[in-house]
Amino acid sequence: MENKNCRTLVLCDFDGTICTVDMGNEILNRFTGEGWNEIDRAYCAGEIGSRDAYSQIVSLLKGSKSQMLEFVGMSEKLDPHFPEFYAYCREKRIDLKIVSDGLDFYIDAILRKYNLQDIEYFSNVIVFQHGNALSIRFPHVNIQCEQCGTCKSEVLKEYRQSYDRVIYIGNGYSDVCPAKDADIVFAKDVLYEKCRQNGTACVLYENFYDIRTYLQKSGIS
Repeated sequence: MENKNCRTLVLCDFDGTICTVDMGNEILNRFTGEGWNEIDRAYCAGEIGSRDAYSQIVSLLKGSKSQMLEFVGMSEKLDPHFPEFYAYCREKRIDLKIVSDGLDFYIDAILRKYNLQDIEYFSNVIVFQHGNALSIRFPHVNIQCEQCGTCKSEVLKEYRQSYDRVIYIGNGYSDVCPAKDADIVFAKDVLYEKCRQNGTACVLYENFYDIRTYLQKSGIS
């Protein structure tokens, strides 16, 4: 029988998960030159971490904040089942936070577009300066590792003592480490394959309808 006093936290990736489009990649493809492709290849091959990748990419980004936000508005695709999933979490008093190795400005814009701006998120921060110059900050980096711009494992560790159960939802490379420390993992794409390779138990999902159905059937709250 489920413990009715059990506190549950959902930590959820953004790009490719809540937003079914990898908005970070879309922006880089649109607003950088060809140099981005080699950086992306090195990242996917594990030769550099996302923090190093972003530090190299920021000088290639050419565009104003308004131009990028207009592009985001035309390109984003929120998982249509996510708002209902979030409503379910609130009904069951399950806390939900977003952990992203993406960029704050488009996460904020998309959440506001769907009236979801009350969701707390952790991400890298783009600073738009005078003359379209850009810089990037990593407020959630793990200084002992410095691989990812946002260390999702550190966020999970920070909240672990406040919750009895941590559920992790993701799809990409930056989700592999935190998935190892979660109690329940919902995975697809790269994360699902990595979980199978390293022996991390996970539940394959396609969208947030699948996740909500699983939680309902399992009586998790």
